[in-house]
Amino acid sequence: MAMKRRDLLKKMGLAGVAVAAGCGDDDDTMALDAGMDGAMPELDAATDMGPIDMGPPEPTGPFRHGIASGDPLSDSVLLWTHITTDAASADVDWVVATDPAMSDVVAMGSTTTDANRDFTVKVDVTGLDPATTYYYRFSGEGTMSRVGRTRTAPTGGVDRLRFAVMSCSSFDHGYFHAYRHVSERADIDAVLHLGDYIYEYGPGEYGGVREADPPGEIVTLEDYRRRYAQYRRDGDLQAAHQQHPFIVVWDDHETANNSYRDGAENHDADEGSWEERKAAAFQAYIEWMPIRETETPLQIWRSLQYGDLVELLMLDTRIWGRDEEATQETRTDPERELLGADQEAWLVDRLENGTAQWKILGQQVMFGHFENEADGMPGVYRPINLDQWDGYAAARSRMLDVFETVDDVIVLTGDIHSSWVMDLTPVPHTDGYDPATGDGSVAVEFVTSAVTSPGIVGPIGDTLATIAMEQNSHIHYVNLGQRGYFILDLTADRAQADYFLLDGVQVDEGAQEWAVSYEVPTGVPHASATSGPLPMPGDAPELAPDPPPRPL
Repeated sequence: MAMKRRDLLKKMGLAGVAVAAGCGDDDDTMALDAGMDGAMPELDAATDMGPIDMGPPEPTGPFRHGIASGDPLSDSVLLWTHITTDAASADVDWVVATDPAMSDVVAMGSTTTDANRDFTVKVDVTGLDPATTYYYRFSGEGTMSRVGRTRTAPTGGVDRLRFAVMSCSSFDHGYFHAYRHVSERADIDAVLHLGDYIYEYGPGEYGGVREADPPGEIVTLEDYRRRYAQYRRDGDLQAAHQQHPFIVVWDDHETANNSYRDGAENHDADEGSWEERKAAAFQAYIEWMPIRETETPLQIWRSLQYGDLVELLMLDTRIWGRDEEATQETRTDPERELLGADQEAWLVDRLENGTAQWKILGQQVMFGHFENEADGMPGVYRPINLDQWDGYAAARSRMLDVFETVDDVIVLTGDIHSSWVMDLTPVPHTDGYDPATGDGSVAVEFVTSAVTSPGIVGPIGDTLATIAMEQNSHIHYVNLGQRGYFILDLTADRAQADYFLLDGVQVDEGAQEWAVSYEVPTGVPHASATSGPLPMPGDAPELAPDPPPRPL
């Protein structure tokens, strides 16, 4: 379960710090906003948010939920849309071209959808060229969708790749400014979304800026479908999907808070069977997200190759093989699983036998140690948040052993609504790790902040960040308060993460600024601050025209 605010402050030496409403929270709530998952605390109370902002009228027309693409391969890409109709079924045509005017057509076809898949459409377009930007459009019910833009993966030698890394978009907490900023970039090969794409709570349960639909916690298949439909009517989210392919994994809120294989903190007996709820959440996810469907239910872990430069290893640390959260006494139990034996074996095989230079793990919960010195016990450190890999010590130890034998491993993480950069070392707090040189480190982890979900802002957030770095020398950067994303830029010589953070997520906020950049040289598993951000390439393909209007 998420840690209470007072407990986290106590553990990090801030038990005497008062939390005041005037600490600068950009949600106009107290500085520690509503209940957090991951390493963040829960708020005991919240100030009056005032009337909920209902935003502009919702989009209309058969393609009101936008278009999307995902899981690009070198010769194919998945296209997605939803069609709104009163008919029992609907025929939907699609076309792919090399130009935004849709004049140079390279593929076209037709498909049929119905209520069995909630009138969503998925088309796996094959026979495409590698490393190529394409434009696409759907038509049906006498009208056409907007033009979308996507890109296939490269083959062979690759000079450079750029990915936007994002997570945690709570509709109720504010506006999706980060998605809009990403949609305006023409230099991205794909968006890596690391989960919490939706949240399951009912209105007023977690945030109060915008009102969730349906008006209650989502439990049934129809509930989950309606929540995805609401998110996909948001113009900022539609714009990001319009311009870039998404490569996605889920976290917990696509089912329920702090979920695991056999249950969830936010699932009660009176909400029915967990297995039925999990199956409903999975079906809606597969319907509404641009992810390829597999023959195995609930399996979303997979590999995507980007030539000789990158292999993306997209993991499920939340549902597939995860045991229930541990206690301090059980966290070192060697039998505890986070990935599950089959997924772990697959990951080890890909790490040891993959041919790409950079092995990029896209996953949900923080991998690196986040610990504090125990009261009255100098030199004894204990983890703060057992929802993370800290609660699965044996599983992490096994992976660190593998990382030690494999060059150029980078772990990407979402979940905790904050930005972190750290070296991954089996021996934190000891002379076996040197924070200046990275000696003793075996990989690097970059954690992305949230699109909207709340962090810890103001002086308390700054103080907690400072303490986290002081107590954990392998952690180089922490920003607990600002929302945003980062761009991961990869070449044969180095990987670099450029962090872009927002001034807030309210309707009149959303300006972004570059915050920090960290570089990882090839063969050196150590993150160092560097100048940035890297300039965008000048020859990026043209964006798709007519982006959706902002929901402001």
